[in-house]
Amino acid sequence: MKRLPDSELELMMSLWKLDKPATRLEIEAGMGEGRQLGATTVLSFLSRLEEKGFLSVKKVGKTNLYTALVSYDDYSKKESRNILQKMYQNSVKNFVAALYDGESISTEELKALRDYIDEKVQD
Repeated sequence: MKRLPDSELELMMSLWKLDKPATRLEIEAGMGEGRQLGATTVLSFLSRLEEKGFLSVKKVGKTNLYTALVSYDDYSKKESRNILQKMYQNSVKNFVAALYDGESISTEELKALRDYIDEKVQD
């Protein structure tokens, strides 16, 4: 599975949030108000995503419906592993340390992480 450029990932995130086959307009609406792309640009990105096997398109009347073929969970797991491997030498400790030292993780998030780890260790 290939890593997606940010622009294509943003469209997939919108489609994943919808959690159903969606039209171009629905996908665009899910991108948020601050993001304005032309219809042809969005269609181009959707076409690329289809070519890469991330989504399928089905013509229903005059409308195209786009369906995710790759799940959010599958993509996020693969990307998380890649980042952990490439940036942190497969060390979860180094990853969390980078977040904590960069002040990107709060005390509440650390407590939630501790609870999660404790739960997984007991399994």
